[in-house]
Amino acid sequence: MTQLSFRVRIFLAIFAAVIVVVFATPRVSAQDVSNGASQGTKALTVEDIFAHGTLAGGAPQGLTWSPDGAHLTYLDGGELVDLDPGTGKPHILVSRAKLSALSSNAVNEKDRDHRARYGMASYIWAPDSAHLLFDTSGRLWIYDLKTGTGLNIGASDAASGDDPKFSPDGKLLSFVKEHGLAVIHLREAGTPMSIAAPSNNAATLNGEVDWVYEEELGVRSNYFWSPDSTKLAYLQMEEKNVPEYPITDWIPVHPTVDRQRFPQPGDPNPEVRVGVVSAGGGKTVWIKLPGDSFKAGDDYIPRFGWADHKTIWIETLTRDHKHLNLYFADAGTGQAKLVLEQKDEKFFDEKYDISVAEQQIILTSWADGHSHLYLYSYDGNNPMGGMAKLERQLTQGAFDVDKILEIDRAHKVVYYSSNESNPLEEQIWQVSFSGERKALTTEAGVHAGDFAPRSGAYVDRFSTRLNPTAMSLCQVGGLCHLFWSTRAMEAYHLRAPEQLEVKASDGTTLYATLLLPEGKTDPASVPLILNPYGGPGPMTVENRWGGDGLLFDELLAQHGFAVLHTDGRGSGRRGRDFAQAAYHNFGPVQLEDQLAVADAALAKYPQLDAKRQGWWGWSWGGTFTLYAMTHSDRFRAGVAVAPVTDWRNYDSIYTERYMSEPADFTTGYKDFSVVNSAAKLKGHLLLVHGTGDDNVHLQNTIQFVQQLIINNIPYDLQLYPRKTHSIAGSEVRPHLYNRILAQFETYLKPPVTGEAGK
Repeated sequence: MTQLSFRVRIFLAIFAAVIVVVFATPRVSAQDVSNGASQGTKALTVEDIFAHGTLAGGAPQGLTWSPDGAHLTYLDGGELVDLDPGTGKPHILVSRAKLSALSSNAVNEKDRDHRARYGMASYIWAPDSAHLLFDTSGRLWIYDLKTGTGLNIGASDAASGDDPKFSPDGKLLSFVKEHGLAVIHLREAGTPMSIAAPSNNAATLNGEVDWVYEEELGVRSNYFWSPDSTKLAYLQMEEKNVPEYPITDWIPVHPTVDRQRFPQPGDPNPEVRVGVVSAGGGKTVWIKLPGDSFKAGDDYIPRFGWADHKTIWIETLTRDHKHLNLYFADAGTGQAKLVLEQKDEKFFDEKYDISVAEQQIILTSWADGHSHLYLYSYDGNNPMGGMAKLERQLTQGAFDVDKILEIDRAHKVVYYSSNESNPLEEQIWQVSFSGERKALTTEAGVHAGDFAPRSGAYVDRFSTRLNPTAMSLCQVGGLCHLFWSTRAMEAYHLRAPEQLEVKASDGTTLYATLLLPEGKTDPASVPLILNPYGGPGPMTVENRWGGDGLLFDELLAQHGFAVLHTDGRGSGRRGRDFAQAAYHNFGPVQLEDQLAVADAALAKYPQLDAKRQGWWGWSWGGTFTLYAMTHSDRFRAGVAVAPVTDWRNYDSIYTERYMSEPADFTTGYKDFSVVNSAAKLKGHLLLVHGTGDDNVHLQNTIQFVQQLIINNIPYDLQLYPRKTHSIAGSEVRPHLYNRILAQFETYLKPPVTGEAGK
């Protein structure tokens, strides 16, 4: 994004109209906790949880297998550790001092937050398993493991090389530079860098991923090497017609503006097409997708790659999210042919993963009502000769495959994670190409796997609600050896919440958890806080370590509050129909489910006070907070962090998946946008937003505030300058969570007296 001069008088005018209620945030010490922790244990404070890093200890970062499977490396405490897969013994591969020297250039907060959020690798292995490439915000270093020396690659500026990749033969290194693709020859000293696919302007991205693809399609790279290391296939994104959103930094004396390309519902999307270019540069061969089935300025290309050194595969998604197609294309001529077609009456979910190689296509689909694995075949001698053939559905049943972890084509096995054994857990499974499957993990909880190439070894990341993440090195069909675990948490007397199951109005089972304060059993003695996410995708009710969120729940319980989490209809991993309850329904069905579970909890636990209910949430959960407080009068206090208040403000891909385009669903955009119901707000509201939020823009909160002012409704507002959607950092998180705690201590905890409190 480009730094521009400050020309935003309209924003100043808006802020002049915003009346911020001055609110002193009280500090609550451990001695002030009304309920307190059990005798002999330590009471939690916000500072314990957020001021000094993760209380349980941060997990190793950058866990990566070398291409030969002989090394398992990860970053821990500023060092690169190498774990021998055979013995399980660790040793330091690259010292803290050397890593510090390789990453001496400063990394700004915005870039650090972005790289962490999207899981951008800080190092990658070379194909020879003898060299490493370290990436510090685009500054690239080749590190020779034999000599222990590093060499800077490319230009020395901070933007020297995004998304670096070795060619399969290891002789070349590619990366994105100035919105185009650059290539360096590694084995010929002095060879100058070449720009294989140059960009003429900042609005034309050759191989570079834009914001909306990265955020909503899970795209992490937009270019790929051919198997023979001679060519590059890349996605060109032409964004000149995509509107810009100004993100303002008010901290400098002369404020600056980042102009972010951000397509909102109904806006022009990036125009996309796939090209093939020689590694040495030259003319690009553009793939010619049929115009009657793909519109370059509307539709999407979520995934693409090489089927072989002559053939490109391209997955396309129509703008209405109802058609997901697969094409094969000749890399030399650009001619393309449809080989696999999928349709859905409502929408496909946000998973578009597919693997194409060696005459086989493996993908996930919820065609039978649940997300499952499917195996197709095609003619390897003539990939474009006909439609792909369905060989078999590899998994089936009333469960969902969550993620493909690894495909071992040599042994014809797919490793994946699923909730087959328990809807609130995940295990690691394997299934053969013939459909025979078995579980590799069985211990209750949530397991995630990182598999080594072709060796049968994997890392099991495991946690439960009360046990933070632990990592074990395992062999398929063999033993596991624990090599990393978090700090012990016994001193804080963490407790498992009550597990609830409640029937929705359509008979569907809703899962929820309720954490109650200890020792409070008097009728109506405990205020109840609902804290759902509520939107499509994430599950919050799982047998998984909840990190800082779980600890904050425990802190609230120690302060005398009960905390309720519910996954209502529209959330993920419960099948197609459960997820598609959110189609053209962004509020009513979700609120109905939350209230049903809350009513069930109130009926079962008499210590809960129906007159003292609160609500808080973040992002979709923040929107949900506002929807609840403007569509129900039962919530005395609420906190909405980074909420979308008008769905016309959010991005095109996400919003249109569920809400269609504004012209096609005008009533929904009106009824489900809380800015239109702000006049009905009940209860004491705290709005929270980071001014640098590039995901849910600050305009959402400003527009909601404007409606509160027009309707003479008081509110509290907390802004965090420069902070993005995560409002991350130990310098602000204690302030934020003390602010949330104070909101409920002030407005929810006091007993209700008389009619005024109802």
